[in-house]
Amino acid sequence: MNKKLKLWDATMLVMGSMIGSGIFIVSSDMMRNLGSGYWLIAVWVITAVMTVAAAISYGELSSMFPKAGGQYTYMTEMFGKMSGFLYGWGLFTVIQTGTIAAVAMAFGKFTAYLIPALSNSAPIFQNGGFKITWIQILAIVIILLLTYINSRGLKNGKILQDIFTSSKIIALLGIIIFGVILVKDSHWAENMSFGWNAYQDFGKDVGNTLEPTGWKSIGSVTLLGGIAAAMVGSVFSSVAWENVTFMSGEIENPKKNVVKAMVFGTVTVMLLYLFVNFVYLHALGRDGIAFADNNRPAVAASEMIFGSTGTVIMAILVMVSTFGCINGLVLAGARVFQTMAKDGLFFKSAAENNKNDVPGKSLWMQGTWACLLALSGQYGDLLDMISFIIVLFYMVTVFGVIWMRIKNPTMERPYKTWLYPVTPILYLLIGTAFCVLLIIFKPQYTWPGFILILLGVPVYWFINRKKVDR
Repeated sequence: MNKKLKLWDATMLVMGSMIGSGIFIVSSDMMRNLGSGYWLIAVWVITAVMTVAAAISYGELSSMFPKAGGQYTYMTEMFGKMSGFLYGWGLFTVIQTGTIAAVAMAFGKFTAYLIPALSNSAPIFQNGGFKITWIQILAIVIILLLTYINSRGLKNGKILQDIFTSSKIIALLGIIIFGVILVKDSHWAENMSFGWNAYQDFGKDVGNTLEPTGWKSIGSVTLLGGIAAAMVGSVFSSVAWENVTFMSGEIENPKKNVVKAMVFGTVTVMLLYLFVNFVYLHALGRDGIAFADNNRPAVAASEMIFGSTGTVIMAILVMVSTFGCINGLVLAGARVFQTMAKDGLFFKSAAENNKNDVPGKSLWMQGTWACLLALSGQYGDLLDMISFIIVLFYMVTVFGVIWMRIKNPTMERPYKTWLYPVTPILYLLIGTAFCVLLIIFKPQYTWPGFILILLGVPVYWFINRKKVDR
């Protein structure tokens, strides 16, 4: 593959793929689960530590296997073809395509702030609970548009990614700076006054307030469930940084630049996320965050900062953010499916590059499935289990760093994991705690993911049986 992406482009891909719609939305649900500014910040810090630790660990693998396919390639090389296939299976069926669909729908919903007719008009089609709306059509149009642009060559996708990622970073910095300067009545002390003992029991909502009798102390087992439930949102908002590894075959000096892009990109984004949440806690009261209109604390905070124009400003920012995020996901994901096709584990035609030297058929297969998920309206249910699945695959891959040190200690490692073995072990401990707590307190977020991955096993056997028959 042609090495067309420089370190700057790779870093923009990391940051642009991470920053989508989540940071503008999830803090409402997190506050309802936690009930305290202290715990809201604590959960974002825990997520930041997880994310950066994983990126640092992945750096060693990216230097050892500087090939297209990234995490799929790492898992295949370390644990065999079936493990790589199951990751790719999950990526195509839900993780990548479901995220593309969800972020595209977020683009459509925030566009409706500027064009109310989109949400006010009657559904185009409705049959029972199933309906097709203009917002879904807009989401599909955006997916198809970005798939087409990326099919026209890597340069097009790269330019879009650089422009939109730079724009949304500048816009987020603007929100942070103006949030500190323009908000006169700070709610910071109020939000912090609840301390570490504030936790709202599930189902204790009374109107638009958090019922005080539902608070639990820091030692409460129930609090751990609240932390795990809150982390679903923060983790979902912080994933997709590994998309840059999918593009390793097209990045200059991938043995060094991939890890640099991952570490710098994840650290920068997580710092931005923390400061944005500081703005929420500064501009809004606890209940204002927890029960923001339509679960959009960013809009509520923007109205406090900029007045009546705040809604428009935030809508435009989220549209820019989601557009750039979708582009990064579309750009990178297709490279995994192309690599799988070359290994005989995906549709054969997906292995080919088109006349523009990009995996055109892989791009369109990915785009088509993402459109179907957006059209079905089931992307939200599927995404409930994404954080759990993604963390499981992260854990397997991070464990692979330790495994390869034991299995093949003499293999060339242009980059070695910083503070090894502390860094990978730290991630594994936090990830294990997160997954165990979800299994205990939120099983509906976990068992569908297991079923999805298990469905890939007979598919893998079927594919390999056909090879044997030939």
